[in-house]
Amino acid sequence: MTARYYAPTGGHPPQDQLLTDRAAFTDAYAVIPRGTMRDIVTSFLPFWTGTRLWVLSRPLSGFAETFSQYIMEVSPGGGSDRPETDPGAEAAIFVVEGTATITIEGVDHTLSPGSYVYMPPATDWAFHNESDAPVRFHWLRKAYEAVEGLDLPDVVVTSDAEVAPVAMPGTDGAWATTRFVDPADLRHDMHVTIVTLQPGAVIPFAETHVMEHGLYVLEGKAVYRLNQDWVEVEAGDYMWLRAFCPQACYAGGPGPFRYLLYKDVNRHMALRPALSAPMRRADLRQAAE
Repeated sequence: MTARYYAPTGGHPPQDQLLTDRAAFTDAYAVIPRGTMRDIVTSFLPFWTGTRLWVLSRPLSGFAETFSQYIMEVSPGGGSDRPETDPGAEAAIFVVEGTATITIEGVDHTLSPGSYVYMPPATDWAFHNESDAPVRFHWLRKAYEAVEGLDLPDVVVTSDAEVAPVAMPGTDGAWATTRFVDPADLRHDMHVTIVTLQPGAVIPFAETHVMEHGLYVLEGKAVYRLNQDWVEVEAGDYMWLRAFCPQACYAGGPGPFRYLLYKDVNRHMALRPALSAPMRRADLRQAAE
């Protein structure tokens, strides 16, 4: 069965719609329902044409501080030859709708729904929609934490369909994770995965850990435990969790519940403020040698 992924299309609700919604921002988590992703909250980026985006998360002091996440919408003929202006930023892309071409270090790759791309910092890339319909994709960005003695990670171009989910122990496949990179590869300081829970499956304990999370619901519905609250979520909703926010889940059916998950991993906890100046490309390459 071909996977389907929810993608926002913007627009505005009618004047007679009730204002009551599930949107929430607390000290421990935020819930951004799909109905909030309207035309009025889109933004634009330098050096991108025919493109708008919804910003789902950004570093906030005292909340989640390691990453940003966008939903990009690139119209036919749109794109960028200079998509990233920060040479210290690594990137993960996941396509939810449409097709496009990404050119990485001079090599073209065709992207379609389910495509996943990882690019280390200082990668030369471009993105263009040469189709006759919009392409929509998630773009996650993180300031890469270089470690002396570790090379930069390799570019990864794969897809949801190409990677077999790994079942969590003792669940008979009811709870599984699609991992696009090897969890033991310590060159990576973030993981972007897809978590799948079959109807009735649960995360059976309140996970409480140092990793920050961004969770975008690709399909299905569930009741999610966030701190002390149970929140009903569906395809297109986004959850943003700061470190140590307790979390659990009960998949409601009738189909699978799937979400795109970000977390920061594999690095020491910073004991002093990071340098504010972005790392130059030469700095990153030297740090990896």
